[in-house]
Amino acid sequence: MMKEKLKTIDYYLVTDSRLSRHGSLYDVREAVRAGCRIVQYREKNVETRTMIEEASAIKKICHSRAIFIVNDRVDVALAVDADGVHIGQDDMPFLTARRLLGPEKIIGLTVHNIGEAEEAERMGADYIGLSPIFSTGTKQDAGAPCGISMVKAVRERVQMPIVAIGGITRENVAGVIGAGADSAAAISAVVCAEDVYGETLAFRKIIEKAKGR
Repeated sequence: MMKEKLKTIDYYLVTDSRLSRHGSLYDVREAVRAGCRIVQYREKNVETRTMIEEASAIKKICHSRAIFIVNDRVDVALAVDADGVHIGQDDMPFLTARRLLGPEKIIGLTVHNIGEAEEAERMGADYIGLSPIFSTGTKQDAGAPCGISMVKAVRERVQMPIVAIGGITRENVAGVIGAGADSAAAISAVVCAEDVYGETLAFRKIIEKAKGR
């Protein structure tokens, strides 16, 4: 079952065409080749038709190798039969997204504090993206960083998988995982790199070591 695979994720790739040195399709291909098991297609700068074309291409790359998630756009996820969506607090309401996607699809929800995390679990989200852990320039409206202490606090209150996001680097990712996150998304640290494969592999190794595997 696809949702069971969420328990095995480590590095979480989020695409960003504005930052990417090689393009989102290249980034996904190299990250998946390096063993990345979950990919989120996040695109704000193209028309819907192009998004569907790109999402379809990414789905083919991820096929049987990585979970494929679409950011925000439930319509695009439905159009390409993605594995699920990731939505924020100000996006389509969670229960509406669940009604449209059905019970089998994965829905991740961005949260910023304990209250939002508990509500996400109560509603039945499949995982949460806790954000931002550290200061980040990748998302302009990310808000104030919540820090590693928030990871620990949220981990004590919810059972669902936690993906840490925001200012994640090779230097701080082990501490984030040690605090209770199951996975981490480092966007600029990977998509801005010349060697996306090598950076993905490096993050995966650090995360796996922090998990004691």
